[in-house]
Amino acid sequence: MRKAFHLVTAVAFMFGAGGAMAETYNLKVLGQPVATGLIQKNVEQPFFENFAERSGIDAKTDYKPLDVTGIKDTEELRILKSKLFDIVSLRMSQVSRDEPTILGLDLVGLNPDYETGRKTVAAFESVVDKQLQAKFNTKLLGVWPFGPQVLFCKPEIGQLGDLKGKKVRVYDQNLANFVSSVGGTPVPIGFPDVHQSLARGVVDCAITGPSSANSAGWPEVTNYMLPVAFQLALNGYGINLDTYNSMTPEDQQKLEAAFDSLVDEIWEYSEELFDDAVRCNVGEEPCKTVKKYDLKMVPISDADRTIIGNAVSEVSFPAWAEVCDAQNATCSADWKTALGIAN
Repeated sequence: MRKAFHLVTAVAFMFGAGGAMAETYNLKVLGQPVATGLIQKNVEQPFFENFAERSGIDAKTDYKPLDVTGIKDTEELRILKSKLFDIVSLRMSQVSRDEPTILGLDLVGLNPDYETGRKTVAAFESVVDKQLQAKFNTKLLGVWPFGPQVLFCKPEIGQLGDLKGKKVRVYDQNLANFVSSVGGTPVPIGFPDVHQSLARGVVDCAITGPSSANSAGWPEVTNYMLPVAFQLALNGYGINLDTYNSMTPEDQQKLEAAFDSLVDEIWEYSEELFDDAVRCNVGEEPCKTVKKYDLKMVPISDADRTIIGNAVSEVSFPAWAEVCDAQNATCSADWKTALGIAN
């Protein structure tokens, strides 16, 4: 009898262990819009389509780009909180309407280049993560850039001052405040609608990255490109905390390592795309990643460099701090502490 009991116990243990080992996570993933171009196509989507191999986690993923779902990018944090999707490729500027702390990662003028952007993210990412966990039941898994956001215009421009009286497509309030400060009229338009808006004259100019603009055909409906970097257009990956907490500690570590690798890959690829797309947009060689066009490159003047350089202290930080502190009392103070800026 005792021998039979041990046998039953051993069999039960084996089946129990086997069941645990065989557990598969089924993850619903919301990605970047297809319209944004090559980062989504060549890096993000392949990562999620081969997620089990890339992460070492026994998981199946159902990946859907944002623009095939009918979901608005401004809704992404609410989508994560409700667990409609387990993982979302967050469009940071757009979701900052729900959580303005996010904009502290990429204030206009704060990140003039990739190196500075990496330092900003390293310093402030944990502050953003804390807010997302508290308010949206979301853990931040990494932050990456589309790349420097530059200006495309249909009418002739020679400097930022020429935006006076012109309608300019923007994608967040911080950028809108800056456009207003140089005399332009900011017009918030979702990325998929910008090409048509430029073609029809709804806006005179629009701001995005050179590669995304090329992929979306903006050079077909504009004539000038001013490659001054307003922002880096940072994006991130968030996972619903309930989903994250359902994983074993070992799988959590594998998950974070996989996203660290993905984010590093995108930072490097983004810089390659930026340099190549700038050349392609103005018809220069080598042009390897996107279509060649014949936009006129507008040289960046010393005056424009000064305007962008002063933007953080004069425009973007004061406007953002007022909004962010209204929702999160320590927001601007946390930002200054994280970035080592004296009060």
